[in-house]
Amino acid sequence: MTAMITSPLDNAALLRVEDRVLWLATAIVHHANRVRPNHSGVKVGGHQTSSASMTSIMTSLWFTHLEAEDLVSVKPHAAPVLHAINYLLGYLDAGYLTELRAYGGLQSYPSRRKDPDRVDFSTGSVGIGATAAVWSSLSNRYIGDHFPVSTGRRHIALLGDAELDEGACWEAVADPLVGRLGNVLWVVDLNRQSLDRVIPDIEADRRIAMFRGAGWHVQVLKYGTLLQEIFRLPGGQDLRRRLDAMANEEYQRLLRLPPEQLRERLPGGGPGAPAIAGLVRGLDDETLHAAVRNLGGHDMRALTSAYRGADLVPDRPSVVFAYTVKGRRLPGQGHPQNHSALITTAQYEQLARELGADPGDPWRRFPENSPEAALCEATGRRLTRAETPETLPPQAPAEVSNGHRGLRTTQQTLGRLLLDLGRSAPDVARRVVTVSPDVASSTNLGGWINKVGVWSTGDRRNWFSDDPDAVLRWDEKPSGRHIPLGIAEVNLVGLLGELGATWSRYGETLLPIGTIYDPFVARALEPWSFAIYGGGQFILVGTPSGVTLAPEGGAHQSITTPSIGLEQPGCVTWEPAFSQDLEWILLHALNRIGRRGGESAYLRLSTRPVDQSSALVPGTPEAREARRKAVLSGGYLLRALPGAEGRAVTLVGVGAVMPEVIAAAEDLSGRGIAADVVCLTSPDLVYRAWRAARGLSDDGDPRVLDELFPRGAVRPIVAVIDGHPHTLDWLGAVRGAPISTLGVDDFGQSGDVRDLYRHFGIDSNSIVSAALNLVQC
Repeated sequence: MTAMITSPLDNAALLRVEDRVLWLATAIVHHANRVRPNHSGVKVGGHQTSSASMTSIMTSLWFTHLEAEDLVSVKPHAAPVLHAINYLLGYLDAGYLTELRAYGGLQSYPSRRKDPDRVDFSTGSVGIGATAAVWSSLSNRYIGDHFPVSTGRRHIALLGDAELDEGACWEAVADPLVGRLGNVLWVVDLNRQSLDRVIPDIEADRRIAMFRGAGWHVQVLKYGTLLQEIFRLPGGQDLRRRLDAMANEEYQRLLRLPPEQLRERLPGGGPGAPAIAGLVRGLDDETLHAAVRNLGGHDMRALTSAYRGADLVPDRPSVVFAYTVKGRRLPGQGHPQNHSALITTAQYEQLARELGADPGDPWRRFPENSPEAALCEATGRRLTRAETPETLPPQAPAEVSNGHRGLRTTQQTLGRLLLDLGRSAPDVARRVVTVSPDVASSTNLGGWINKVGVWSTGDRRNWFSDDPDAVLRWDEKPSGRHIPLGIAEVNLVGLLGELGATWSRYGETLLPIGTIYDPFVARALEPWSFAIYGGGQFILVGTPSGVTLAPEGGAHQSITTPSIGLEQPGCVTWEPAFSQDLEWILLHALNRIGRRGGESAYLRLSTRPVDQSSALVPGTPEAREARRKAVLSGGYLLRALPGAEGRAVTLVGVGAVMPEVIAAAEDLSGRGIAADVVCLTSPDLVYRAWRAARGLSDDGDPRVLDELFPRGAVRPIVAVIDGHPHTLDWLGAVRGAPISTLGVDDFGQSGDVRDLYRHFGIDSNSIVSAALNLVQC
């Protein structure tokens, strides 16, 4: 039997476009590694085989199914395929095809903010791109319930099967809200390989069952048209059972065999072996060779049908498992170590001959008036999007409260400020959306939730509405403005990133605020970074923080988060000590969201009640405004206590430890040592100012340094923070002053605040001792 049993697609132009996409993706990587001069000698890299397994999936999706407003997250290692398609559609200039991974050129992985062509989602960290499409869908549903924004678009993620090892995927799949998102589609490039190996056994069956268990609509494209026709021949069902039961490793080995060895190994040793042997004897070498590689993920008709099938299930998300061959049509196809393999120049020239390309003119477009050129032009027109209008959200006022008195925690203040915002600036408040991973009430969002309700895709009955002991009114409705998630911090930050990108996607700004237990910020660090990298602007609130949460013990006490925040690009980190400072900071942070050049914020808050009178907020309007500006610059001189001439020290405090710093200053003043008390609201901003003063950065205002550490009187510094001390160690370098930094550098334990402060040396006595040591030196 010959290859005549195949059933090619009617649209031959589409198949030739697929060939050109494969060629361009391969050539983009080849040029970067084999042609462009490499002055550093460091391997440029790229992923020709990972791209090759995706060409059918992406060509069929773009050229037969997508509409202009659909959003697609592309697996990181298929970036060259995306750029190849964008080039054919007219969205990318040819000059960029030679600049993969070059400075100012195409990024190594799809980047929404850095690539020159159309990229819907920044990917690169495996798993994060897949979940981004989920949170994009949810954000689109939410904003459509609150503003005149279309919710008809589809949110699609293309991911490799090895990405399903990532916990981020399963945290998203399992969340109850996700099960209602009918415009989500995941397409899994099931090539049975990860970076280092063939994925053992038959892992896909377990993954498929997990999706079905979570309520997703599942479609499996395992075999292509050729194999399905062979299955109808005598012995065909035996062959199918043999392939279905075959472990991944054995199948991948078959891909590497010449026809004579394939005939020997394919039948196996089971009861169907004689029938399979008879079947393969009737196939010529070319057909047999093609049949083993004929998988559903390379069948254009099956792929297009699967995409349409997902659209027919509008009440839940869909996933398509598309079996593919990693490196399909490249020399290293199916090899377990082909992940980063690069084809040679000779292989590159041979591939050009097979695909009808010209290695001397690799970027040549299809001839004018050809069916392929017409298909590209029509697709480009169909997918052209209107520019997103730039609209600025209403400005939050400078203040919204009637003042802050008595004992109050910054965590309590957050909840009260949200309610005050609703009364003082309703146009701003209606754009605020809060999110938390099952810690809404314990992070003091209860009052806000009672006021605005919980967002849901439909009205849900509150069965506890008539319970007199129910303090939290959990009213779920499409107009609600709090989004609850399960206990998954990765989901929280992924959703915040997409909620914080609506201004650039839809022209309507949301002001997202997410609350998280501060020690778990580290758990969310990777998606937090990617959310900001991808253009999300939002406020993350870590609360409660530090060993100040004394009774909860070391498991809930954060140590490294202050320095994590200081090091996070695209985000300003704040740790206010007083409620008035928090009010000014929160309103300022809201005004930095939803605009070009905007930025995210991280607020580290506390459950420690602090006497608000110790903030010494000025009474006159001019002095009050000066204090507000100082707070927003990163810090201010809280008080200056007198002492004997020549004996002086500067005490710097951050956040909840300010009462100890103030008490230490009073003690030192009584000993004849002058003590300036500096309250840092943002070590992050002061650090930027210091770098700017040294000419190392233009991202900072050095004027704050003169206010906090005057040039004329260089004093020893004792800096105190409820976090790792290295967060503030650099302060001594601002003026070349001696410094002792007090903080927490070991795991905490349960106890009273005073006991733990004493244990870690951040109590007032420890501050005084450190100051005396510096002054006496």
